[in-house]
Amino acid sequence: MTRLAHYFVASMLFFYAPLMSANNQLPEIGTAGASALSIDKEVIYGNAYMRIIRASSKMTNDPVLSEYVSELGNHLVAKAEQVRTPFNFFLVTDNEINAAAFLGGYVKIHTGLFLYAETESEFASVIAHEIAHVTQRHIARSIENQAAAQNLSMAGMLGSLLLGIANPVAGIAALQATMAAGIQNSINYTRANEFEADRIGLRTLAEAGYDPSGMGSFFGKLSEKYRYASKPPQMLITHPLPDTRVSEARARANRYPHRFIAPSLSFQMAKSRIIVRHGTMSPSEALDYYQRVLERKEYRIKEAAEYGKALALFALARYAEAKTIIEGLATTYPDNLFIIDTQTDIDIAMKDYDSAVKRLSAAQTRYTNNQVIVLNLAYALSEKGQLNESAKLLDRYLRDKPNDALAWGELSKTQRRLNNVAASHVAQAEFLSLHSDYRRAIDELHSAFNLTENKLEQARIQARIEQFKQAEQELESLN
Repeated sequence: MTRLAHYFVASMLFFYAPLMSANNQLPEIGTAGASALSIDKEVIYGNAYMRIIRASSKMTNDPVLSEYVSELGNHLVAKAEQVRTPFNFFLVTDNEINAAAFLGGYVKIHTGLFLYAETESEFASVIAHEIAHVTQRHIARSIENQAAAQNLSMAGMLGSLLLGIANPVAGIAALQATMAAGIQNSINYTRANEFEADRIGLRTLAEAGYDPSGMGSFFGKLSEKYRYASKPPQMLITHPLPDTRVSEARARANRYPHRFIAPSLSFQMAKSRIIVRHGTMSPSEALDYYQRVLERKEYRIKEAAEYGKALALFALARYAEAKTIIEGLATTYPDNLFIIDTQTDIDIAMKDYDSAVKRLSAAQTRYTNNQVIVLNLAYALSEKGQLNESAKLLDRYLRDKPNDALAWGELSKTQRRLNNVAASHVAQAEFLSLHSDYRRAIDELHSAFNLTENKLEQARIQARIEQFKQAEQELESLN
């Protein structure tokens, strides 16, 4: 099978699966008077929502942080009850304290939540609460109630969410993201919804091995800080926090046996990474901050503060100093993905490609098809000049992870450097489709078609073009 053929097999497998119900028929949405949201319909709208968010410049495209939130979120889901949909956890770069769930199991987490939560249990309590909103179908019920109150069909209520997805114009990604946020923020949970999400979320939190007092601790700090604020964070607007919620969360936590939960190195490293790379501090400010924290011993875990200092040094192009710190941390934590990723950044900045490739190749045997390892290794191979090896690695990875937009983007660049222009257009088309830009994706496929003489591959490209066109029509019918 040719390289282009591999891409099409992978992409066709994933593209329609999320849009089809169990009987392989697209569920009817938009029928006049429809008021119920089935699980199938939730998944369809959830996937559309995610494509809009991907098109937003606020999406935090950081594989290490994505790996962390996905692992934490899925660990909680494994202990949750009544899970009816897959869950997807993702980060957006926003310093406001917030997390929000949407239809189909999508949970958006603001980077600001890391900055405010002091412990992993506090952070996880918010995610557990959002998971409960999904499992208890509070979101669907809220939308159904609003549609009924305004005498709208379900499609009318959610139509603006899908506006522009089927035929977007370049440059309106920010507008699409604003519409998605508008729909998200219009979800108003009832008092009963909030208490139920607290109760079920706290049980999930405890079952997953976190400190159940983290929920009451986080809520208490949030309530106290913004008690008299003229502009509270969005989280308190969509999730009202009366004193009774705080007291009940604390009372429920007290029913669980007390146990010591050690500080989480991964959480503290994630927090350091967000402060340096996704926060408001300049690199020099971040360096001053971590030097001060280390001197005064104002840290929960020293190694996490050292990691933050190394990131700040790297951002200031002080690579040798950053390497000294990271190599010291790697001696103790050789398998830590935060450290491995930063080692790669330093090696490539210092043009030590051999060390990066050797380390990552060894790590690949321990982390099979892991996004952090694969993308780092592919980039290191590419920078070393081993473009064919990089393309083959990404090709194999995308057969199992075809919805990884970052990998498609990297593959497109690598194929172009190899002068495999048709394959580059195909990879770019998949990248664009994951960002809801079907029209430009079709243009990329037309370019690939014109550059390909192989009749079989032309047929595959044409089939994919037809899939994108049908997808546009299906999404338009939802509006």
